[in-house]
Amino acid sequence: MPVWNFGQPLDGVVQVACTCEDIHESMARMTRELGIGPWFLIEHFPFVKLECWGKPAALDITLALGCSGHTQFELIQQNDDRPSVYRDVAARRGHGFHHWAVAAEPARYDEVVAKYRARGYGLAMDAIVGVGGKAAYLDTFDTLGGFIEVIELTPVVEGLFNMIYQASVGWDGRDPVRRPG
Repeated sequence: MPVWNFGQPLDGVVQVACTCEDIHESMARMTRELGIGPWFLIEHFPFVKLECWGKPAALDITLALGCSGHTQFELIQQNDDRPSVYRDVAARRGHGFHHWAVAAEPARYDEVVAKYRARGYGLAMDAIVGVGGKAAYLDTFDTLGGFIEVIELTPVVEGLFNMIYQASVGWDGRDPVRRPG
């Protein structure tokens, strides 16, 4: 089974994600309290296609990705008032934990999503992101307290995740917020 350069297996949890009200304050707090960083900030995250609960959708979100050891963390700030899977969870219990992400090889992506759907989990969000990879959120809120995101681990996505991990190895705290690319 292929693995990321930093040892994360496909089909295993590769990321823990949280929503937040203020992404800059959240990055600073998580760096100070948990040593996560540096963060890679993507403002106005681009979607090529987006559906929420089976209906076309549009969202304006800002993401930040950072590592602490072998664990990748994602922060998500929604910049608009549109309905979304992010607002759904925040309305239920406030900001904080939102989802776990698992990685799937492109050839197995649909199979992994189908596996969760066969277990009775609804497809809450279906997307193609700006770098061309697919992502799906499955509604596991009642059983796991949040969603499961399946990420299509294309070479571009794998390269981004590896770059974020490598930046965290031996990080000295300088330049805590960066932009990918």
